Amino acid sequence: MSKAELPTRDRIILAAGKLFHAEGIRAVSMDAVAERTGVTKRTLYYHFRSKDDLIAAHLEARDQPNLALFQQWFDTSEGAVADRIMGLFAKLAQAARHPKWKGCGFLRTSVELINLPGHPAILAGRLHKKRVEDWFCSILDPAGQSEPARRTARQLILLLDGAFSVVLLHRDASYMDSAGEAAASLVRALDNTR
Repeated sequence: MSKAELPTRDRIILAAGKLFHAEGIRAVSMDAVAERTGVTKRTLYYHFRSKDDLIAAHLEARDQPNLALFQQWFDTSEGAVADRIMGLFAKLAQAARHPKWKGCGFLRTSVELINLPGHPAILAGRLHKKRVEDWFCSILDPAGQSEPARRTARQLILLLDGAFSVVLLHRDASYMDSAGEAAASLVRALDNTR
């Protein structure tokens, strides 16, 4: 389906997402989104009551595709679970080497909205990060009952988000590779306790 064939709401979210990625959410006006989408502001506000709602919708639209990409990278990596987790981090490191890479949009948004903890976009980001953590836990313990697996999943999300931040700060993707090595060590340590 081409962009022109997408429903108006989806075209708005797509255009807003590109602008938010390029300029940051605070820097992008609703006028700019309307112009980029090729709709009137009236149409824009018909679909989204406010910019806050649009920001949240943008993150909600990124939730499943981001998680699906992580799952794909994990699934296409070879070896034991620890090796495949490291493969996921290696793919993230590869992405971080691209000159237009700007880190995690969920984390960048949370920084821009730091003084608004109840903002709908913060809630969308929190939900996404929880889903990633739950997915890590399901890999480590398909039954989902193991407290050590839950703790390790939480450590993996800390490594992931910490790596996003440090790579963005230093512009050095090797930090993502190092986080992958640490993540693999955590998973191996969990496996050794079973």
